[in-house]
Amino acid sequence: MSGGETPHPPPFAPVAPAPPLAPAPPLASGPGGPEALRPLLATVLDALAAGRTARGGPLPAGGPDTVTARVTTALGDALPDTGDPDALRTLVHTLAAGAADPADPLCAAHLHCPPLAVAVAADLAASALNPSLDSWDQAPAASALEAAVARALARTAGLADALVTTGGTESNQLALLLAREAHGSGLRLVHGANAHHSLPRAAWLLGLPEPAVVPAPGGTLDPAALDHTLRTLPGPLLVAATAGTTDAGLIDPLPEIAARCAAHGARLHIDAAYGGGLLFSDRHRHRLTGLEAAHTVTLDLHKLGWQPAAAGLLAVARPGELRTLHQRADYLNAADDTEAGLPDLLDRSPRTTRRPDILKIAVTLRTLGRTGLGALVDQVCARARELAARTAEDPRFELYGRPVISTVLFRPAGATDDAVAAVRRALLHQGRAVLGRARLDGRLWLKATVLNPHTRPDDLAHLLDLVARAAPVELAERSTPG
Repeated sequence: MSGGETPHPPPFAPVAPAPPLAPAPPLASGPGGPEALRPLLATVLDALAAGRTARGGPLPAGGPDTVTARVTTALGDALPDTGDPDALRTLVHTLAAGAADPADPLCAAHLHCPPLAVAVAADLAASALNPSLDSWDQAPAASALEAAVARALARTAGLADALVTTGGTESNQLALLLAREAHGSGLRLVHGANAHHSLPRAAWLLGLPEPAVVPAPGGTLDPAALDHTLRTLPGPLLVAATAGTTDAGLIDPLPEIAARCAAHGARLHIDAAYGGGLLFSDRHRHRLTGLEAAHTVTLDLHKLGWQPAAAGLLAVARPGELRTLHQRADYLNAADDTEAGLPDLLDRSPRTTRRPDILKIAVTLRTLGRTGLGALVDQVCARARELAARTAEDPRFELYGRPVISTVLFRPAGATDDAVAAVRRALLHQGRAVLGRARLDGRLWLKATVLNPHTRPDDLAHLLDLVARAAPVELAERSTPG
């Protein structure tokens, strides 16, 4: 070979013809997608209905061992040599029969909402089209939709822009990350004793100093104790307040906290994963006064927003801080592509592959409007107050306090903490009701989180009767009012 000549690659070896293949399974999108999905959707809907009937309540009866045995039987070999064409029906039926159904009024343990049908339908479209929001050429319309809707929700909260997240935990972690990048690795988190566990965990994950914990007497952060902490600790400091605690749905005194942060030059993050839904309600949004003073706010519409998980956001007051998330990957956001006008999406999340969770949110907002969503918020808050009133009037029970959002804490009167825990587990094992638990003021309480706008007064009465019947005999025999 003479100098400067380019060597030619060797020729490919002959390739034997591939054996004939069975027809490939149909795809969810493309020309045949809708027709391929129609019979499968009918199968899924029938299996959901049959599974719900088989379950017969808000939770499968029998406890973990019984549920696991049923799943094991239905699943069989998880990766068989030969496929089963009836697997969709079998496994959806099994999942529905073994589900904790948030659409059942007696399933009220957690911030686990029943999703709106229109949001689930939109989520189906997102799954079928399968955009990925890490580059414009994978999600042209979805990226434009996300930018517009996220910004609109941020402005509803009094901030400038928002990122879509998987929920409150990721939003809180991002809030700490943005604060650390703005103020340095010496940033110290200050949070109330009532804060969500994801906040101190995020500080640990990010290598920040041990957080300072401020007392939260009565379940809300004490502004006077916060003021003392801000005066005595060296900066920089990030204060995390809560608008809707997980255990009792309480809201910290946001205006007072914001004022103290401003006075001491501390950055403010507000975790409104639960309470943020009050923004839609004319009747209740005043409870979130002070939200607009935050640097970052966590929102989560798969709680008080009736979205299928995941539907979280982190709203930010200073969009320029999002540049700290930016990465350059030539196959996703080459500089010349960006200069030519293709949007660069890698500063919108620390994740790479991201599904378009914004679609279901956008469809819900447009379908119901702010007043429609506000009416749902008002409905569940009113039902929670009604449950609290019934509990306060019933000598079989003790009420923790008037609900602030839609969480009601109560316990059988005269019961020990062990008895309260046993009542909850008995109802779970029987599949009769799903209640949570919360420890406040040194005592264990049953927790009912009302997120189902279809809950009726009769459902509330039935829930209390179930708890009373599950309580020790001497407590259950107490007379009811009237």
